[in-house]
Amino acid sequence: MLAIWKREFQNYFLTPIGYVFMAVLLLASGVFFMLYNVLSNSSSLSTMFSNMNYLFMLVMPVLTMKLLSEEKHTRTDQLLLTSPVSITSIVCGKFLAAVTVFALSLVGTFFNVIVIVTYSKPYWGVIFSNYLGYFLIGCVYIAIGVLMSSLTENQVSAAVLTFGVNLGLQIIESVAPYVNLPSYLGWLNKIGSWFSLYSRYYTFTAGIVSLANVIYFLTFIAVMLFLAVRVIDKRRWSEG
Repeated sequence: MLAIWKREFQNYFLTPIGYVFMAVLLLASGVFFMLYNVLSNSSSLSTMFSNMNYLFMLVMPVLTMKLLSEEKHTRTDQLLLTSPVSITSIVCGKFLAAVTVFALSLVGTFFNVIVIVTYSKPYWGVIFSNYLGYFLIGCVYIAIGVLMSSLTENQVSAAVLTFGVNLGLQIIESVAPYVNLPSYLGWLNKIGSWFSLYSRYYTFTAGIVSLANVIYFLTFIAVMLFLAVRVIDKRRWSEG
C-alpha cells in the first residue's frame, strides 16, 4: 500500500492537478478569510469553512477522477490486479494519496489561524472542531470520488459522476425536510437521514465534536472504499 500511495502522490505533482487543486483551495480560503474575518473583524473560522465546503464539493472531482479510471483506460490496471498487492491496498493507497494532497492544502490555511491568534483570542476548541469537521467531510468527498472513478475508464465521466453524487446528496438533504411522505414510506426518511452529510458537518462548524458524527464519517468512508474494492474485484473475475 505504501508503494501505491507514494506513486500516486508523486503523480499529483508530476501533472498540474495537485498544484491546481491546492492553489484553488488556498486562494479561496484567503478570499473567504479576508471577507468573513479580516473585513468583518471576526475571529470565527466557521463561515470560511462553511463556504469552503461547497467549493471543495466542486473541485474535488478533479482530484479523484483519474485515480482508478486512468488505470482502466491505459490497461495498467491488469498489472496492479496481478501484482502481490491486494485490491484493498490498491484502493486505500490511492485514497490516502488524494487525502495527503488535501491535507497539505489544509495545512496551508494555518496562516489564517496565525493571523487570528496574533490579533485576537480565539476559542481553540472551535478552531479544532472546524478543522476536524472539514477534514472528515473532505475525506468523504474523496472516498465518493474513488468509488466513481472505479466505475468508468473515462476521467471526465468519473468527475461528472462524482459531482452528480455530491450535488444529489446536497439536494436530498435540502429537500427532504419539506417533503411529507406517507407513513408506509417512512423508511425513505431514514435512508435520507443516513446520507445527511452536511447537517453533521455543521455541528463541527459550531464547535461541537460529536463522537457519533466522527464514527458516521469514518463509516461512510469505509463503505465507499469497500464498494470500490468490490467493483474492481468483480471486474477482475469477469475479465478472467
